[in-house]
Amino acid sequence: MRLSAVLSVLAGFIGAAAYTHSAGYFVTFMTGNTERAILGNFSGDEVLAAGAAAIIVCFLAGVFVASICRRHWWTNHPHGATMLTTGALLGAAVVDFFLEERGIGLVPILFVAFGMGALNTSFVKNGEVSIPVSYVTGTLVKFAQGLERHIAGEGDARNWLGYATQYFSFALGALIGGLVSLVIDGYYMLNAAFLGSLIVAAYTWRADIRWVRRNMRLSADEG
Repeated sequence: MRLSAVLSVLAGFIGAAAYTHSAGYFVTFMTGNTERAILGNFSGDEVLAAGAAAIIVCFLAGVFVASICRRHWWTNHPHGATMLTTGALLGAAVVDFFLEERGIGLVPILFVAFGMGALNTSFVKNGEVSIPVSYVTGTLVKFAQGLERHIAGEGDARNWLGYATQYFSFALGALIGGLVSLVIDGYYMLNAAFLGSLIVAAYTWRADIRWVRRNMRLSADEG
């Protein structure tokens, strides 16, 4: 629960960084992007529609690439996806620096969307994502459903507490991102997102159960 909360905060912050200093692009809300990609063609905003479609493609690419990497290189490593996200954010910051655009343009946003897709593969069970960190709609559905089961006497707080924690962690990340966006501009906002992702990647590495067990073995040997 603690690790998923940390990653949800990061997802919310990254989403805020992308949204507040761009043309209103979503990197965590593929439902909204799907509607934009379709309905933008009916409202005469073909550019926004094409951008939304490109974000979806890059998000899918992030999930796909991270899944390949997990299969071949970082099996059961929760920090692997976070490192890939960190690399994508670094790429977004570098591209934005050279483009010298006012705010965050579409091209850096595509890098961010790729990273967000990768971040959603952090928790995998039986080959499938078990905790999608930016899937807020599904999180709220499971929270309400778990709460109803608890009230009905068919479960306990464990049925909904994790989902509530994940949701409010995402909201907290968005709030922090919004506050930070008030004092720094788009390029530095990407730098802040990169730095935050790097810190979280280090945390996920330290939280890896194998690292913990290794330290426990070393402590036991020294004792």
